[in-house]
Amino acid sequence: MKVRKAVILAAGLGTRMLPVTKVVPKEMLPVVDTPAIQLVAQEAAESGIEEIIFVISPGKTSLIDHFAPAPELERALEEREKRELLDLVQSVRNLARINAVEQHQPLGLGHAVLQAKNAVGNEPFVVMLPDDIFDCKPPLLRQLLDVAEENDSPAIALLHVALSDVSKYGIVAANKLSAYRYRITGMVEKPAPQHAPSQLAIMGRYVLSPEIFDLLQHAKPGVGGEIQLTDVLLGLAQRRALYGYEIACPRYDLGDRAGFVLAQVAYALKRPELADSLRPRLRELLSS
Repeated sequence: MKVRKAVILAAGLGTRMLPVTKVVPKEMLPVVDTPAIQLVAQEAAESGIEEIIFVISPGKTSLIDHFAPAPELERALEEREKRELLDLVQSVRNLARINAVEQHQPLGLGHAVLQAKNAVGNEPFVVMLPDDIFDCKPPLLRQLLDVAEENDSPAIALLHVALSDVSKYGIVAANKLSAYRYRITGMVEKPAPQHAPSQLAIMGRYVLSPEIFDLLQHAKPGVGGEIQLTDVLLGLAQRRALYGYEIACPRYDLGDRAGFVLAQVAYALKRPELADSLRPRLRELLSS
């Protein structure tokens, strides 16, 4: 299973982060100084992905513009001999081939994936949700792709969550194969804690086979009247083997205010030019 294309779902309204997302797409909110969408695109590129297909809502052009050439800016940086900044700007547009399709109605994650059918074609592909970023080495997507390629089967990322949180996620039933690896046997969308088959939640990274599109086209609306990707994944698991890979590195939910702030602190502390001045200030805040 050789995977060349990634579908990044970026058509959401960002209601969890209002009011800023009224005019700024949530995917463009920065982690320190880097838009979240760029971090996810970098993860894809570093994992060997050659083409990125963004699923966006109509009018969300700033997201695509971020990955396009910026001739005037690049010329100005070159004239001022700001080589480091110029390299930074040019590296963004050179990550991968960029394509975009629109989702005209917010009918769920499954519906969003279906919009990329023609752009993906008849080949395996990756789906990524930019709300979730993972501080993994090697990148989480690369680790997940290794599982999919070794088994020649689709694979999804999993995270062990607290029992009190299972109603927020799609939860899987699974047989453990080895450390961090599972064979998926079932799944349910946002179950009550007493009905959850496990505490393994589906996270925002998927390696899928093209037959998922046929399942999506015939899917009926599920929870919330939307076409749920979890429901369709269950159908895929009934057709062929579906594997799970448990995440063993920090995850930040950028659609959650606390998760967003934690990501700022964690990624800033990874930067030497920021960490030395931040640490004493953070200690002061925590002790006050």
